[in-house]
Amino acid sequence: MKDDVRNILLAGVGGQGTLLASELLSEALLLAGYDVKKSEIHGMSQRGGSVTSHVRYGSKVLSPLIHEGQADILFGFELLETYRYLPMLGEDGTIFVNRQRILPAPVAVGTASYPPDLEDKLLRVYPNTHLVDGLALAHQAGHPRTVNTVLLGALSTALEMPPALWHDVIAQKVPPQFQQENLLAFQLGRDGQRSKSPTL
Repeated sequence: MKDDVRNILLAGVGGQGTLLASELLSEALLLAGYDVKKSEIHGMSQRGGSVTSHVRYGSKVLSPLIHEGQADILFGFELLETYRYLPMLGEDGTIFVNRQRILPAPVAVGTASYPPDLEDKLLRVYPNTHLVDGLALAHQAGHPRTVNTVLLGALSTALEMPPALWHDVIAQKVPPQFQQENLLAFQLGRDGQRSKSPTL
């Protein structure tokens, strides 16, 4: 267990469950014995706007905010949102990104176009980029709204915490009627990344 502070920036679009994922991640880190600080920005999230959450953990964390170029992991729930937050990632940073595209309003009304080749651009700049088929795996788990739990499963492979701890957090924070599909979603995300991820 490393005792220096680590930084994870979550970036997504309103309605994707980014904030719940941030809460589950923070709770898991607390149960693992880390000091954790979290900060959220979610203006216009109900209208599909940008949602970010800063999560910092270590032996002692003094501030919840991650500065530009200081994130160890950029945890992206949507391709374009992930690309927008690349300046926050450190030089040797790791990206976990959902391959899903959600069209911003200007693209949806035809006044702009969605940037092409975002996956290739991410891989060129940060070879340690992990693409996750979050929506497809969420459907496999039984519900498309489990995308955030699929992504947490993928992220969990880079953190030194036992799966049972994550299962306990999901059981505590997710309503009982949705727990089974969320546990399956977590496992599908984890299985898809287990052999690929570095550990912080």
